Amino acid sequence: MVPAKTLKLDRIDVNILAQLQRHGRMGNNDLAEAVGLSPSPCLHRVRRLEAAGYITGYSAHLNLAKLGDPQVVFTQVTLSNHTREDFLRFESAMATQEELLEAHLVSGGFDYLLKFITRGISEYQALMDNLLARELGIAKYFSFIVLKSPVIKREYPISVVLETPKD
Repeated sequence: MVPAKTLKLDRIDVNILAQLQRHGRMGNNDLAEAVGLSPSPCLHRVRRLEAAGYITGYSAHLNLAKLGDPQVVFTQVTLSNHTREDFLRFESAMATQEELLEAHLVSGGFDYLLKFITRGISEYQALMDNLLARELGIAKYFSFIVLKSPVIKREYPISVVLETPKD
């Protein structure tokens, strides 16, 4: 396995990552054609990117509106204490929370920004009541109910986060 730190990405590697973000089910022959390689070297590069940890998995994007009327809620959480153990206890508990989509430790006026999805507001409130009862060190929280999501991007802007690869 090639450690991610030692793997040098060139423009073809970056193009492979971009193509697979957009079309995760793309076959190797189509991917090879899209990035200008023959199939065998393309597959080798994909396997190398997977082994190095650049590609962590493949998934399908679901239309949640077809499944019901879910409620997305962003929650700011401030912990009572700020020791390493307090953060680890909270993060460990959050990792097992099925309704939690994202958790971010942030700087500023609170400690964590969480993104939950539930069937509705009452289910969200029951979730928060349960978290408070578990005594995870939550001093306070603020909830932001999502009314509409006009922009959701499912792809990372590779050109923004990566330095321009050298060939």
